[in-house]
Amino acid sequence: MNQISNSEEEVKEYQSRFKALYIVVGFASLIIVSRLWFLQIYQGEELREYSEKNRVKETKVLAPRGLILDRDGKVLVDNLPGFDVSITPQYAKKLDETATAVGEIINTPAAKIINDVKKGRRRDGPFRPIRLKDNLSLEEVYRLKLLRWDHPGLNINETVIRHYPLGPNGAQMFGYVGEIAREQIERLNQKYANRITFEQGDIIGQSGLELTWEQKIRGTDGIWYLEVDARGREANADTPRFLGLKPRNAVPGSNLVLTIDKDIQEAAYKAMFRDDVYGNRVGGVVVMKSNGEVLAWVNTPSFDPNEFTTGISNEVWDSLANNKLKPLRDKIIQDHFSPGSTFKPIVAVAALQEKIITPTTLVHAPAFIKFGRRIYHDHTKTGQGYITVLEAIERSSNVFFYRMGISLGIDKIAAYARALGLGEKSHIELPHEVSGLIPSSEWKLRTMGEEWQPGENLSNAIGQGFILTTALQMAIAYNTIALEGKVVKPFIVKKIMNVDNNVDQEFQPVIVRDVSKDPFKGVTVDPKTFQVVKEGMRRVANGNSGTARWWKVPGVEMAGKTGTSQVRSFSSEEIYDKCELHRFELRHHGWFVAYAPAEAPEIVIAVLAEHACHGNTGGAPVARDILMAYTQKYHPEKLKKDVQSRTPAAKSHAPILEENSDE
Repeated sequence: MNQISNSEEEVKEYQSRFKALYIVVGFASLIIVSRLWFLQIYQGEELREYSEKNRVKETKVLAPRGLILDRDGKVLVDNLPGFDVSITPQYAKKLDETATAVGEIINTPAAKIINDVKKGRRRDGPFRPIRLKDNLSLEEVYRLKLLRWDHPGLNINETVIRHYPLGPNGAQMFGYVGEIAREQIERLNQKYANRITFEQGDIIGQSGLELTWEQKIRGTDGIWYLEVDARGREANADTPRFLGLKPRNAVPGSNLVLTIDKDIQEAAYKAMFRDDVYGNRVGGVVVMKSNGEVLAWVNTPSFDPNEFTTGISNEVWDSLANNKLKPLRDKIIQDHFSPGSTFKPIVAVAALQEKIITPTTLVHAPAFIKFGRRIYHDHTKTGQGYITVLEAIERSSNVFFYRMGISLGIDKIAAYARALGLGEKSHIELPHEVSGLIPSSEWKLRTMGEEWQPGENLSNAIGQGFILTTALQMAIAYNTIALEGKVVKPFIVKKIMNVDNNVDQEFQPVIVRDVSKDPFKGVTVDPKTFQVVKEGMRRVANGNSGTARWWKVPGVEMAGKTGTSQVRSFSSEEIYDKCELHRFELRHHGWFVAYAPAEAPEIVIAVLAEHACHGNTGGAPVARDILMAYTQKYHPEKLKKDVQSRTPAAKSHAPILEENSDE
């Protein structure tokens, strides 16, 4: 049976459902409209700006580091333009292909590139470019630029490369730069809080002056913007200034003007290399003006800091780090050694000031003396006879100074040594300086739990035993003697110049103390005491029996002291053996410390020649060559007319008159 339907009744039946549907549709429409209003009206400007900025790639512009200049304005460290290649992980959609193509050009395995990019993405996120190679050649730049359109995320960037024109000469002083390590970021950001912000990829000073003066010479990085397409490639468009983004130019760092004299620096470096008979020296030399200005700072063997600038290879790093001669260390302040007989003038100052002797007192100095159960040898088999303190310094008599050690005792010796600048850091503006060691009876009891033994006075009185000093400390002490009591602080940076070439900061000489006027922990030294010791040191280089008399500079007298520092004790049978017959690592260190001119000191030179056997052949020739270069530059009128004819004779192999200090 067919039913007759009534449309009005059906409408009434579904009317309530339509109302519910209208409510749902209306509510949904309201939500959509509200969201559109929120996004386009309320946040419209912000989102539009964000969308436009998404078309822009922000690039850091590295600031050139400040130059390092010598006292005459000659460039010691500068910057060179260069290029590097990097990959931005976010845009590297064909990483395997890109790595293969790039690797062929920069001579790097594709697997290494892929690994570096993936590791960098995990460590720093997808937007931080991963630098693959610095200092690209022009051919590499050209070939890489041809790849960019087919390999998204590949970047070729202009950069600044740190350059060290002197190469290995002065490398430990200048230091080197390298990419910041992850563990350094937090530490440095805390150290330079509110002044510098360090990020991954920054190039920073890692050692030497580059490290110490990082804040001054690093500059302020700039920001530049490029319009890019959806694949991260640079788009062909005008500069995006209309987007409201303001590029910031990089501001170069301040320049350092050093006290270093490039000419003296080069002369000192050259002097550390011997002739065909002896070979190259191992050690350090520091040249300082009497007011504390450092003129030269040389370590050998050394390293080329230019190799660090573009990322040092593992092979080169291993060769430096595992080298037994330690080319990475600054031997002038990081290594301390027994000073040997260069310590004797300090003991002479103490003995004279304490009235143990006078300038004319005769002391018997035979070939050996017996103290307790031990025999202490002179450096000659015949002894020196009866000699004064002047002759003892000139001839470097061990027995004379053994007797001074017995009479003074270690605490008196230590007091005078510290008063003259030994056993303490100089606080020169270089990292990792050590303080050395000037022992005392209290020190031994505190550190070893043992009483000081009287026999130890003898070996320490000739600069052996526990005594340890750096080359810089010996320069300070001898300068104090030369100035008759003034202890001067050494410094390397003379001025800091800003980008406008104006002086931001200038450093002046500092006299730490004057022990001829003000007591230092109970020690005061009469200038007449210094004058006696100075005469003895003048005779070392100019007297008929002086241990350095073979290395005179015509027209200029220097005063100083040779020294031999044993690296181990030798038996009475071995002590007179020829040092050169021992293995290199068992040979004595050779010292020579001097100032000049003797009558009116201007500079002091401290030379440490490791395993050179003797101070008069290992150190004195170096000081002679440096003094010659200094005089030729600053006082040419003092050189005699026959200087050229006499110089070759001075370079002949002098007889070995050096003392073999006996522990």
